[in-house]
Amino acid sequence: MQTDGTVLDQGSALHPFPEGWYFVATRESILRDQLLAKTWLGQNIIAWCNDEGRICVAEAVCPHMGADLTPEGGGAVRNGCLVCPFHGFQFDAAGQCVATPHAPPPRTARLKVFETQDVLGLVFAWWGIEGRSPQWRLPEEPPTGADWSSFEFKTFRFRGHPQETAENSVDLAHLRLVHGYDHVEPVGNVSVHGAYLKSCFDFKRRRRIAGLFDVLFNVSAITHVHGLGYSYVEIREHSIGMDARLWVLSTPVDGTYNELVLVSQVRDIRKPKRFVVGLGFLPLRLRTRLMNRIMSRAQKRDVDQDVIIWERKKYLPRPRLSRADGEIAVYRRYCKQFYGDARDHVGQDLRHLRSV
Repeated sequence: MQTDGTVLDQGSALHPFPEGWYFVATRESILRDQLLAKTWLGQNIIAWCNDEGRICVAEAVCPHMGADLTPEGGGAVRNGCLVCPFHGFQFDAAGQCVATPHAPPPRTARLKVFETQDVLGLVFAWWGIEGRSPQWRLPEEPPTGADWSSFEFKTFRFRGHPQETAENSVDLAHLRLVHGYDHVEPVGNVSVHGAYLKSCFDFKRRRRIAGLFDVLFNVSAITHVHGLGYSYVEIREHSIGMDARLWVLSTPVDGTYNELVLVSQVRDIRKPKRFVVGLGFLPLRLRTRLMNRIMSRAQKRDVDQDVIIWERKKYLPRPRLSRADGEIAVYRRYCKQFYGDARDHVGQDLRHLRSV
């Protein structure tokens, strides 16, 4: 396990923890567990919610005498405060010690907390280089309502890096070869505005339904990338008339392993253009839930194919790009900002790509 800022074992020249917003858990799971613990960007963290609904994500170390604050170590939440199992110090959702059993709380006793942002109940925390504060915010929540399905989740853990996974947003060539997409065409150019990258493309895809017949789907995708841990994809399937959306959330675990969470939603298809393929014979809500499940399984197949490559590939600081790979050069330049000047392991790579 590597947590000291060294490079990945698999030969990558990338720093394992790019700056950005990274997924922690759903609000629902934090409320259910009361105190949630996980390894996140090389640190053991905890997350809980106080009685007013404020979520705290913090390093799982008591600032008093270093006790483990995870549930396994005896940490617990009482009356909305985190209680240390060693000496009973209590911390509020801002990380400040607010009570001790036998003395006034020390003002200097404060948890190391991470700033959070909630997007439709998906909780993210900011990891900054050398602890600096957030340099940008995640986008506003997309429109939602009763016409959208509940979330469908798929989670993967593998040896890899979030820059490699997010590169799929511009690597259209691999969609044809690895996943079998047809007629993959970019729509306009990839655009970059600070930490935001936008990529649009169309494609067709043939799928066998129920093992009986092949169906050709006609899809437009708009990918919104906000740092290397948060990608949001708007999907329009034209032949059915279906709107869907997909979050691709890539989070470093410990410097070697990466956790990728797919979160999908489908909007009600009230009058599918193709009755059978659009499941028009089913009640509306059941149709929506089932279509979301079908889409989620299709995305899982794609990621399973990608993981085989991600786990075995080596990051090349000077890839020998062809003219068809132009947008990858744009993406590599975009990524530079997430490593900082002191940890810029890709500077030579970027200067080389500008000349391609």
